[in-house]
Amino acid sequence: MALREVLQFPDPRLKMISQPVGEITDAIRELTRDMLEVMYDEPGIGLAAPQVGEAIRLFVIDTEWSEEDAERCPQVIINPEFIHTEGKIIWEEGCLSVPDYTADVERFARVTIRATDLDGKEIVEEAEGLRAVCLQHEFDHLEGKLFIDHISRLKRGLYVKKRKKLLTETDGE
Repeated sequence: MALREVLQFPDPRLKMISQPVGEITDAIRELTRDMLEVMYDEPGIGLAAPQVGEAIRLFVIDTEWSEEDAERCPQVIINPEFIHTEGKIIWEEGCLSVPDYTADVERFARVTIRATDLDGKEIVEEAEGLRAVCLQHEFDHLEGKLFIDHISRLKRGLYVKKRKKLLTETDGE
């Protein structure tokens, strides 16, 4: 089966606010499997359902995995909500939906998230560092936000201009 396509900026579907997941069905399980396959193939450490065209409140993460270390520790996060945030941290972020660009983004340094796992069980997780940043980044996708929405208007404008020029050149070929 072909991998699902990762939507890329400026696709308007990336700006949609996602709907809660109701019942965890076989279709949700299949979507999750597909998303993990895409995330590892890209490679990335997180992928939200909106990035593959599904406007539902679900994302997958694996902040332990790297291309050098093949051991995988994926986690499925469904209907997340932050129940505690504190501190500030600046982290250089990139995104599979925002190709060829990274920027420093201010995030909460520590977060506590409540969600449901793929078995329908409630999970509560405290996180800091990379994991906290990843949770916030993927959560933003569910809210129709990209990490570039957190940077200065000037930096965002430069990226948008560069991206539109690239897309115009690509369409002309």
